[in-house]
Amino acid sequence: MRFVDEYRDGEAVRRAAAAIASIQTRPWTLMEICGGQTHSILKFGLDQLLPEALTLVHGPGCPVCVTPLELIDQAVEIAARREVIFTSFGDMLRVPGSRKSLLQVKSEGGDVRVVYSPLDAVRLAEENPMRQVVFFAVGFETTAPANAMAVWRAHELGLPNFTILCSHVLVPPAIDAILGAPDSRIQGFLAAGHVCTVEGTGDYEPLARKYHVPIVVTGFEPVDLMAGILICVQALEKGEANVENAYRRSAHTAGNPAARALVRRMFRTCDRAWRGIGVIPGSGLALREEFGAFDAAHRFESAHIRTEEPKECIAGEILLGHKRPSQCGAFGGRCTPEHPLGAPMVSAEGACAAYYAYRRTA
Repeated sequence: MRFVDEYRDGEAVRRAAAAIASIQTRPWTLMEICGGQTHSILKFGLDQLLPEALTLVHGPGCPVCVTPLELIDQAVEIAARREVIFTSFGDMLRVPGSRKSLLQVKSEGGDVRVVYSPLDAVRLAEENPMRQVVFFAVGFETTAPANAMAVWRAHELGLPNFTILCSHVLVPPAIDAILGAPDSRIQGFLAAGHVCTVEGTGDYEPLARKYHVPIVVTGFEPVDLMAGILICVQALEKGEANVENAYRRSAHTAGNPAARALVRRMFRTCDRAWRGIGVIPGSGLALREEFGAFDAAHRFESAHIRTEEPKECIAGEILLGHKRPSQCGAFGGRCTPEHPLGAPMVSAEGACAAYYAYRRTA
């Protein structure tokens, strides 16, 4: 408990907020890129401690939220097949597709199972040689090493009945797309500590120089976040645009070299569609050609499925920070965690779910 208490020290948070107020001389707009950061900020009311002239904008760093509708429809189509055991982390089951969710497929008799590691899915493939086992590989750089290891393990075992439906996305190209937009108003970023634990901080240096914005790597506890905000405001006030690491207990410049090597061994970068945003060049991971046999979209010929996002759901505008969840006409009425219109209301890291859980109306 001592560790948790240390990073949830209310007095330390208030001191950081006071320090921010004492040095800020003009309005600034920062984006916390990760949905986990958004939930902590709202849960602990950190935004309410900050000066009114300092605006926090919520970014697209929720892997469930940015998985495009067509990938959900592909998952639903594959999971409904009798020969398939479809496996996933639990937060993907309730994400609505254009017609139904994976949870509905399960209720209709589909063999859809929640697993806690992609290696659990590999084990299922070993135990069920007459069934096709598919794992829904969703996530940012943080989960890529585990998914890469699952494919490598299946390759080592020579399992012909294991595949992944891959929807991996990358943070730096998303930041590039946000800052490169003509209507961008973001002046500084809080980068996600767990991503940098794997990938390090090097990929953010070119972005900081290109757009002249400070990028601060932070953790997810209140003290972590307020320290990151303070460092970012200090840089803005000085006119500096560097990458700073406020999460040194876990994230390092080089990241995790072994994990990075494994990811690059198994995956290549590719263009990837993001829910409500569109295709961001070079923002995804796809299996390398030599491991194409483990690609579920190829094996089940589901890549042809294309779906238009529902117009009532403004997930794209929320994920890009253009609007807050409370500005959506369906929020809290037509769209709730029990009956979601889109992924941001379902995911444990979704901004809409956070606003709903913490009664935020503005």
